[in-house]
Amino acid sequence: MQASDLEAAVVKLLRLAVTDLPQDVEKRLQAFLKKESHPTARNQLEAILENVKLAREHSIPICQDTGIPIFYINVGSEFPLLSSLEGILIESTRRATKEIPLRPNTVDPIAHKNPGDNTGYHMPWINWSLVKGSDLQITVFPKGGGSENVCRLAMLTPGKGSVGMKQFVIDSVIDAGANPCPPTILGVGIGGGADICLKLAKETLLRPMGERHSNPEIAKIEEELLAAINRTGIGPMGLGGDTTALDVHIEVAMRHPASFPVGLAFQCWAARRASATITGKGEIKITSHKVK
Repeated sequence: MQASDLEAAVVKLLRLAVTDLPQDVEKRLQAFLKKESHPTARNQLEAILENVKLAREHSIPICQDTGIPIFYINVGSEFPLLSSLEGILIESTRRATKEIPLRPNTVDPIAHKNPGDNTGYHMPWINWSLVKGSDLQITVFPKGGGSENVCRLAMLTPGKGSVGMKQFVIDSVIDAGANPCPPTILGVGIGGGADICLKLAKETLLRPMGERHSNPEIAKIEEELLAAINRTGIGPMGLGGDTTALDVHIEVAMRHPASFPVGLAFQCWAARRASATITGKGEIKITSHKVK
């Protein structure tokens, strides 16, 4: 496999992520539209789905905010381009910014300068996982600013436990209101530590809609939180309705006896992500979207 082939594949994934909503998210929006009882909320959901349709047909970004570039990488130790993979991802980001185009969103937090190509200090951000074999599994996850701005961290006392966790999540959704462009997807990370719970929370946003945690007790909490959030009445785009969240995903890590960390990650309805498996021989299979 040539580096140029991999670069082109990553650019294609970035294009898919920002111009074509994953099938599971679109189906979830359609399902919630069918049971939405508020006329204004129905109008908003219909407008969102029409926006998705037009973006796909014209290959233009679903939203003007095309996010900051984040990659989740599961790469085999024998993948032939392993040593040059980081450089390929950086160059793919530059190409995608120019060719799609992506909005240049990376800004130096000290100098306040924008390089104009979505790169810079620690950008694109790459989450690495080294596994056996020669395949590469890659997910591109361009994360928008509106939903990122309302993400939260709580270091609860252990005595508050699950009740305190649920209260924190619901209070955070109410405080966020319309800011994260609901209907949202909520990722909740519990335990580990301050950094670990937030990392877990964001990773759960990659999980397909409707897929429950393998632990039945945790799956039940996901359902409870989803129902409670949709009873807040915030609704699509904050205009009222039954549909404030499309799903809630939870992941857990063992915690220290003295702490109960909870991280909360918001994702707007424009849940930009695209995934593919690339073999060491150069075979590419896109797993998140139907492509011609």
